[in-house]
Amino acid sequence: MTEELLVVSNLKKYYPITGGVLGGEIGTVKAVDDISFSVKRGETLGLVGESGCGKSTTGRSLLRLIEPTSGEIRFDGVDVMKLKHEDLRKIRRDMQIVFQDPFASLNPRHNVEKILEEPLIVHKIGTPAERKKRVAKMLEVVGLSSYHARRYPHQFSGGQRQRIGIARALMLNPKLIVADEPVSALDVSIQSQVLNLMQDLQKEMGLTYLFIAHDLSVVRHISDRVGVMYLGRIVELTTSNQLYTNPLHPYTQALLSAVPTPDPDVVRERIILEGDVPSPANPPGGCTFHTRCPKAKEECKTVRPQFQEVELGHFVACHLYSQA
Repeated sequence: MTEELLVVSNLKKYYPITGGVLGGEIGTVKAVDDISFSVKRGETLGLVGESGCGKSTTGRSLLRLIEPTSGEIRFDGVDVMKLKHEDLRKIRRDMQIVFQDPFASLNPRHNVEKILEEPLIVHKIGTPAERKKRVAKMLEVVGLSSYHARRYPHQFSGGQRQRIGIARALMLNPKLIVADEPVSALDVSIQSQVLNLMQDLQKEMGLTYLFIAHDLSVVRHISDRVGVMYLGRIVELTTSNQLYTNPLHPYTQALLSAVPTPDPDVVRERIILEGDVPSPANPPGGCTFHTRCPKAKEECKTVRPQFQEVELGHFVACHLYSQA
């Protein structure tokens, strides 16, 4: 059994832009542009970046909820990209997702029992009595009560709905959970409860998380390693502690400079990025960050930097750290 549960190589997701008189393809949106990373068993890998950088597209592509354009996704030794309908359905027992919006991800016409039973029915697991027992147990696991099973989503608060979403993801005892901004729609006080719940469940059930977020403080709280995305590419990847104490990529440095610190005596230099994020339909050549980078050189405009290891376990795509 390998240490890595998930290995992603050269993953791409391009969307065609159509237009003109005949409605032909006139361009491409590079939502995810050639990224590679791995997730070890039992760890939490955080994926952070601005809105529109390709985080959620990456997460959904791993489960093939969105069909990737190209690349390789190996989950527990199996090439997910080569699986057909039935085999793909079977492997999804071990790969589940918690969606960002707890209001939109639960069917308002179904009560909680029906929502949680559905994965078991789809995969033909258990008798009706066993399924009801499993629903009651899972509600208790996520901090709700078994009598909540008869209620409908609109009768719950946002935090409770997200707990239901987590319970649904856990119904099949998965190995990997893709958490797509699971706390961004919740109040700050509720966020910590849900994050603590996810950490407790990880220890109890041996779960592996890909945790997608745009809030750096949330990611620091829960992640073992963190990958920073910009315009469809991963620009830096290292341990959570290393990223926050020694960020190497100029984009990561700018993001961290904006995080408020609770100590009034700490004076942190604020890095203001000029301009707007370029369109993924027309990304800049070379390093995609060069149009906003305060340290950009001539080389950055023409040569795409290699994503390489510059320190032990610390990967960065930047010409400043080129080993050449």
